Amino acid sequence: MTNHSKTLRAKASLFRLSPIAGGATAMLLAMGSAQGQTSTQPAATDASQTVTVTGIRRGIEGAISVKKNATSIVEAVSAEDIGKLPDVSIAESIARLPGLSAQRVGGRAQVISVRGLSPDFATTLLNGREIVSTGDNRSVEFDQYPSELLSGVTVYKTPEAALVGQGLSGTLDMQTVRPLNFGSRVFSVNGRLSKNSLGAAANADANGNRFSASYIDQFANRTLGIAIGFAHQDTPIQENQVGIYEPWKILPDNVSVGLPANTFATEGIKALRRTGYTKRDGVMATIEWRPSKEWTSVLDIFHSKAEQEDTANQLEMNLVYNGSYPCTPTCVFSNTTRNANGTITGTTLTNVYPLVRGMYNAREDKIDAIGWNNKFKLGPVSVVADVNYSKANRDELSLENNTQLTPSPRLDTATLKFNSDDFSRIGLTNNYNDPANLKLRGTIYGSGYGKVPKVEDELTGIRVTGSMAAPAAVSSFLSDIEFGLNYADRAKKKRQPEGGINVKSTVVGGETPIAADLQYGPVSLGFAGLGNIASWNVPGAVGRYMDFAPSATGAAYLVAKSWDVSEETTTTYLKGNIDADWGGVNVRGNVGVQVQNTKQSSEAVRLVNNGNPALVNIGKSDTDVLPSLNLAFGLAGDQTVRVALAKQVARPRVDQMRASLEVGVSDAPDSTGKRSINGSGGNPKLDPWKATAFDLSYEKYFGTKAYVAAAYFYKSLDTYIYSKKLQNFDFSQYTAGIPENPIYPGIGVASTGTFTTPANGTGGNLSGVELTASLPLELLTPALKGFGIVASGSFNRSSIKIDLSEEGDNANSLGTATIGLPGLSKRVFNLTGYYENAGFEARISLRKRSDFIGEIGDFAANRKLRYVVGEEIVDAQVGYSFNTGQLKGLNLLFQVNNLTDAAYQTYTGTTDRPLEYIKWGRSYLLGANYKF
Repeated sequence: MTNHSKTLRAKASLFRLSPIAGGATAMLLAMGSAQGQTSTQPAATDASQTVTVTGIRRGIEGAISVKKNATSIVEAVSAEDIGKLPDVSIAESIARLPGLSAQRVGGRAQVISVRGLSPDFATTLLNGREIVSTGDNRSVEFDQYPSELLSGVTVYKTPEAALVGQGLSGTLDMQTVRPLNFGSRVFSVNGRLSKNSLGAAANADANGNRFSASYIDQFANRTLGIAIGFAHQDTPIQENQVGIYEPWKILPDNVSVGLPANTFATEGIKALRRTGYTKRDGVMATIEWRPSKEWTSVLDIFHSKAEQEDTANQLEMNLVYNGSYPCTPTCVFSNTTRNANGTITGTTLTNVYPLVRGMYNAREDKIDAIGWNNKFKLGPVSVVADVNYSKANRDELSLENNTQLTPSPRLDTATLKFNSDDFSRIGLTNNYNDPANLKLRGTIYGSGYGKVPKVEDELTGIRVTGSMAAPAAVSSFLSDIEFGLNYADRAKKKRQPEGGINVKSTVVGGETPIAADLQYGPVSLGFAGLGNIASWNVPGAVGRYMDFAPSATGAAYLVAKSWDVSEETTTTYLKGNIDADWGGVNVRGNVGVQVQNTKQSSEAVRLVNNGNPALVNIGKSDTDVLPSLNLAFGLAGDQTVRVALAKQVARPRVDQMRASLEVGVSDAPDSTGKRSINGSGGNPKLDPWKATAFDLSYEKYFGTKAYVAAAYFYKSLDTYIYSKKLQNFDFSQYTAGIPENPIYPGIGVASTGTFTTPANGTGGNLSGVELTASLPLELLTPALKGFGIVASGSFNRSSIKIDLSEEGDNANSLGTATIGLPGLSKRVFNLTGYYENAGFEARISLRKRSDFIGEIGDFAANRKLRYVVGEEIVDAQVGYSFNTGQLKGLNLLFQVNNLTDAAYQTYTGTTDRPLEYIKWGRSYLLGANYKF
């Protein structure tokens, strides 16, 4: 068995990596070089001298072993014991690894960026198999995977020929346990109670819970093993948010009366309190059968079901519209202050007409995965046959309805403040907490809107591989040869019926207060300077007073949100494993080539020929040849130098490959005398992202107790994907059914216009340096026994520039025409300090990243780009393990996540033009683990 194969089967342990200052890293590297002159091999010991390592150190040392023994450049995170990954989410553990960072969604670390690239550039595997996702694209939402059911994650930063489903930035392989790797029966239970610091609301609790149980056993003289695990999590949703209408801009004079000239301002402002819950149940089962040394069979089953329900109660006001545009009566700005950048920081505004909005979201996600792997020894050839199937479903319901004070209009005077930190403060004179005066009606913003998105992702895979000793002619260079074929058939579908929510025609006068039995009670917006506002059961109000008939075909923009995308990928590979001595230097690694052939297509309905629907199916085939080389040179003093070269690809985002499109027509004629037309849509004929990659890494180990490392990577982009505007695009097949605008009778629609679609470009590069140290401080002095640090710092740069003049609204949202790569933070730091002695454990972890461009879904489920302020997230944990006596196996713990209650902030162009300021609170967890 190769070292690589041993690595894949290694039992996992906890590994947290974090930031380190340059001076400290230099000191550690220098120390490693000095100590490298003497042997670090442990002295021989008998059984009586064996020390069983537990707790934090067990996890760290196990992860160091994974990294040290790998033939590729990898990072690892794993459980210090079964069911004891330390973080609430597996994503938070992964985000502590060098070169990786997390983006928070709903307060949770959900998606992962590897080496500064968007999450869509990384591929996620489950037990070595590509896995489906509940999102619109490929990136896995990691909070769907309970950390208690995973033994660890290996992150491959460099590819190799046998790694099927590899990503351009990296490949993350989540692993469940193998029962025959355990020496005896294990039963583990885990329970925790949680509380959110933002507190309870009228319709939601601030308390949560999570518990899990795992059972591992071996039978029939250790030829049969089973592992079963269950994990439940109930977490409160708590969110305080203030935000503005984007973009910041200089308003026209006729709608900004009293505003100083050339002032950057916003057209609206909002404040909301979101409350609710998420519930997730996960099940894992593994049966491992080893009837002989020549045959091992493993069956893996995974199921996860997640439910989320939340209500956002929001006060919102338009600053330039109160039923008329411009305002009538006039909205007047006064007492306005600005910063040095010409951006408004405060004002008083008269004659605004706020509304109180209720927004409801319910979502259910299901993921099912099954895999059956068989390993045979047929004479000199080892054969692996693997079949797998996974499916994901997401069903969602989003509703909003609006109320305003009556009699209409009830105009108000607002005192507003905009600051870069905790930026919005809103002062109003009217009372928005009396449900009797807030009525559902056709407000100046409409009465409501809703959508019903649904995503289905299905993947079937078959893999057959073989390996054998290298022929004598190359045995001095190669230890063995692997070859294989993998076939994957993936189909992803999205539907998004949506439409207006209108007050029923039977409602007298077209407006009604919401009945007392549907009222939740007051919700405080004190964090935004406001008092209480009314809140209510949104789906209950829609069902009783309103009509909602969502459609997926009623208009071109609705049709465009429904699509199917299919991919059939056949991968063949040939790989030689290297284990040789070159001039007295031990060299391990692999060299090989992978050939990917992909047939991609998309099916969607387009409205053509007088608005009649037409089904189209567009696609192409693509073949990529991907050579790779990984070399690990073992030097004296337990030092390793790694070099890697490879061609890499990343498949296009699924939504970019859709065949659907949408068309928009202006109301008024343009300078040509006709109504202008434009559109946007996907491109099923996209080529993937392609890059040539080079990696260099130096690692100094101190047995399995500690290591320091410095790595450099460089990726040259051969092709990338961007949005391109096609001028003079022929829309004639879509214009025949467009009705005349009665305000401009006799004015036709232009037959050509601008069409925006994804396209392939060339050029650009990405590079970075990663510094890492994992060090128990007792190596420096015995006085620090039990103390340790795990630290990393990553420094990234890219020459790739994306022209947002092709992106429409995104350019305005970001306030610039050219941006770098979404997801790229130039600096990412992680630091974990820990203490472990005599059963007592304590650790505190910081993960920090600089500003980056995030990709965020809006209410319309469209992907938006936002500048995100760099974050510093601190988590802490203390615990005590009983290692002797009647309570042996019991571990008590207390955790605080997001200890400093760090805010999530976005901005436009410059940090003094904020968009959103969101707080999700800190979470307290008290719990216990028991293993016997």
